[in-house]
This record gives sequence, structure tokens and C-alpha cells, in this order.
Amino acid sequence: MSRTIRGLLAAGLLAAAIPSAGAAELAARVDNGSEPVLCAEKDNVSLTFTNPAVKHFRIQAVHPVYLGMLNTDRWAADWTSCDMEGDPVHVAEPRRVTFYEAPDLWLVGYTYPSFWRPNDVPVRVGDRVEHGLHLLQVWVRYKERAEEVLVLYPPDGYWRARPIPPGDMRWTAYGSSFLVGPVKDEGRPIVALKDIAFDPATRTFTLAFADGGEGKVRLAALDEEHVALDVSFSGDLPQGRPFAALRSMYVMEANSDTARVAWRAPGAKGWGESPVMTFPGGEATELWTGRVVPSRHNTSAPDMIFGRFSDVPPKPDKRDTVPKEAAPLPQ
Repeated sequence: MSRTIRGLLAAGLLAAAIPSAGAAELAARVDNGSEPVLCAEKDNVSLTFTNPAVKHFRIQAVHPVYLGMLNTDRWAADWTSCDMEGDPVHVAEPRRVTFYEAPDLWLVGYTYPSFWRPNDVPVRVGDRVEHGLHLLQVWVRYKERAEEVLVLYPPDGYWRARPIPPGDMRWTAYGSSFLVGPVKDEGRPIVALKDIAFDPATRTFTLAFADGGEGKVRLAALDEEHVALDVSFSGDLPQGRPFAALRSMYVMEANSDTARVAWRAPGAKGWGESPVMTFPGGEATELWTGRVVPSRHNTSAPDMIFGRFSDVPPKPDKRDTVPKEAAPLPQ
């Protein structure tokens, strides 16, 4: 077992053992569709999660094990060996809107000059509805600082999350993306959204999927170690599709946003580990993907953990915490 996995177990961010008899733990089938590339700005890593019985699960973003050893952080884009001329372009009028603002939480939306898909997903907060947004940002206040911790791209359903920077670090990078809901391929994996609503009181996004069914993504925990999102599904979701996916980048281990995978198979006595590009896939009750050595690309970006797959609502976790400046997160 690697030092990374031992550290996450000690911190309580991974399950230390298989739950006792009677606990509702399910496995998801994880398929690896990753392909080699030379361009560091293309998401060539693709892990999908499938099990029609899963109605609840948790996604976590966790600081990499080497974060405390960094002297230099790198997050600039690297367009070496990249050819984006064939990408579709939909032109829009740039703008910025603030949906909601309180001392401890605010939600901001952006429209870019262009995007690869049309931006026609309505976003609602209370009685306010906005159309044409490419990006939503969730910000919190922590130690008198504004911290961006979660983003969602309405046109294609991509999310990114990052924990609060620890200690005296002013910022850490985003890295891997993830999808929540019925995944399909439209040139790249997406989740098509019909509309989005955000409830600041519970810090919950409600997603109406264009192909049927609904999902809720709740900000359940946030601190200097991790951010945790509890996901639940309801309604008639399309059958046979993955319910979630991880999207990331790997050129080589020293130039990657994720490089390795660790997983806990049903009934296994230990964790399996593999380089991400040769990960064979299979059944997993929990999966971690990240890096154990620093990369020149998005060096401080977090690892990602998918787990707690279940067909029943989760019980409140007493280990879940929020910044002192913020109001408690409702269960």
C-alpha cells in the first residue's frame, strides 16, 4: 500500500475497511477509456462509473500528498503539440453576473466570448433566472479571504472542485474535471442539462437532465484538506449509461493532472494500484485517482475520490466540517 493511500486512510478520507454487515455499500463498474496524447490541454483520461442501482455517492477533491513540499507551483496552460483548429466555436457576448452574495457564500456566473457548445441552459437562484452562462463559480469566505472552491460549466455539465489552500498558501490549482449524471458522447463525454437551480441555504445544486431524471449535488464538507460533494439521483434516468465520469490529462507522469489510480474491489482485503493509462478497470466500491510525485502541469491540483456508492440516502457524517466563518451546512 502506498504512502498516499495510508495517509488518506489515516485522515478518514478513504474508508478504512469494508462496512459491517447490513450497510448499504454498492460497487460501480469503472471503465477506462483513456487514450495517449501529446497535448497537455486535452482531456485524454476518461474513467466512467456505471451501476443503475446507485442513487447516492460522494465525490471528494483532496490536496495531493506532496503539497507541503512544494517550493514552486505551476498552473499556466501548456499548448505545446496542441492543435485546436478543429474544435467547434459558438460565439457569445461576454458578461459577468452575481447571482447570490452573503458574507460567507456567493455564486458568480460568466459568459465567455466563445465556447465549444451552445450556452442555452437556464440557471435559477430564487426568483432570478439567467440564460447563456458558460461558467458558475462558488466562493466562500475563509480566514478573511475569498476562496473559489467549486465550478460548473452548464453547457456540457463539467465540474471542478478544490479544497481551501492550507496554511500560508494563497492559492492552489484546479485540475481534473468530473461529470455527474447520465454521461453520453458528443465528440467528448458530456452530461446534457435541461436547467440548473442553486439553493444557497443548503448549498445544493439541482440538475434537471435533458434526457430524463434529476440530480442534486450538495456541498457537504469543506476545509484545508478536502471538499466533499454528496450526490443523489431521482426520477427516470436513462438506462445503461454511466452515472459519473472523471476527465483529466496525462502526457507523462511529470506532465499530468492525474497519473495513478487506486481502487477497492468488493470483498478485497487491500487496495489495488495502477498507472492511470494502464488501469484495467473493473468493479470498485471506492476509487482514488491522483499523483504521488509533482507534475509541471497544475502542480498543486487536488486528487479525486469517488465512493460511498449506495441505493439509500447516506447518514450524516460527524467528520464533515465547514470554515468557521461559514454557517453550518444543513444535512
